[in-house]
Amino acid sequence: MTKQIIFAISLLITFGVFSYSINRIVRFFRFTRPAFPVREFRKRINVMLTVAFGQTKIFRRPVIGLFHALVFWGFCVIIFGSIEMVIDGLTGTGRVLIFLGPVYNIIMASGDIFALLVAISIIIFLSRRLFFHIKRFEGIEMKNISHIDANIALSIILLLMISLLTMNTGYIEYMKHTGESSVGLFPVSTVIAGFITNGKAENFRVMYETSWWVHILLIFLFANLLPYSKHFHVFLSIPNVFLSRLEPLGKLPNMDNITREVKLMLDPDTAFTASSMDVPQERFGVKDAEDASWKNYFDSLACTECGRCTAVCPANITGKKLSPRKVMMDLRARMKEKGPLMVKNGRDFNDNRSLLRDYISEEELWACTTCNACAKECPININHPTLIIDIRRYLVMEEASAPGEIKAMFNNIENNGAPWQYSAEDRMVWAKDLEINVH
Repeated sequence: MTKQIIFAISLLITFGVFSYSINRIVRFFRFTRPAFPVREFRKRINVMLTVAFGQTKIFRRPVIGLFHALVFWGFCVIIFGSIEMVIDGLTGTGRVLIFLGPVYNIIMASGDIFALLVAISIIIFLSRRLFFHIKRFEGIEMKNISHIDANIALSIILLLMISLLTMNTGYIEYMKHTGESSVGLFPVSTVIAGFITNGKAENFRVMYETSWWVHILLIFLFANLLPYSKHFHVFLSIPNVFLSRLEPLGKLPNMDNITREVKLMLDPDTAFTASSMDVPQERFGVKDAEDASWKNYFDSLACTECGRCTAVCPANITGKKLSPRKVMMDLRARMKEKGPLMVKNGRDFNDNRSLLRDYISEEELWACTTCNACAKECPININHPTLIIDIRRYLVMEEASAPGEIKAMFNNIENNGAPWQYSAEDRMVWAKDLEINVH
């Protein structure tokens, strides 16, 4: 009974802290703009199964992709054992999911095998971060705290897998020494137990109980660290893939307020209708975090900081300042800075800072070629160009700010109806003396 009370208190604290953290983030979404409507659920489920659960984009780097996929699939399997531990902890039962029969054996065996595979994968990930210089893990946006955050999260996952294996090993040996039959199959832990030649039943019981508590409390700790870590993608990556933008990557979304203005120009009689008069005046494009859409902000929270987007960005490769990963991290950091102030003072609160310039420079924005390599490479379908384009739209439409070459093109379109400096009458002068054979 004492164990159940302690467990219930621990679970209550975990849910309380986690609820506070999530509620804090959810409130920030109230300040963002609408995005696309979420429809076509069948197509979204298919994308989710392929990209999130199938890990198809991760396998573009086959070796390291396999290890990452093993970690993901391992979590998907091991979570069933964690659910069982929560039920057992609250009710005082043992192995409550045994009613599943053969399925239970498959779940336990898979979890035991994946615990070893995940542990090996995490050791490889930690080794890469600590002892190898991986270029995509570096960058101006990757502060020391980012590396510490990653190492702490990976270390906790490693401890989770070790505690799971020691828990299973202690359980097998304790049941064997007491003459009882163990419930479930544990192939890896059985092999480990085979190396233990002596020991008392009480020692194995302590090993099992201690590992059980270490494992479940580490889960509670990890769950509450995630909302403040880059590993928040453990929770958000699957929903983010489900909420992917389904249009072709090259398609740039229109701005609703501009569309309204164009329709008013085409039909001026609608300018004074009740519906048009009720539309609030909106800022064109994105200047600060609250101007971004909810999907942009969701993308920033789900970002794994893996650097695959920046690694394939042609602007970044050629030495320009643009880093698609930095753009997402900057949006997340800016909302973290301004969000609490807006909660307290309202959406119109101004702290004399903004996402544009204080976080993201104009030089970074104009370096983007909208090739969409970043969005294509992202393993969780983040769409970086939509945010970059919207910030550029603010620069052009609100501040009339753009590189000289683009301003010249705007002038040509306005004066000549085309991007070139020639009038419509002179547009074919270049072909005047050409001999063209027409068949």
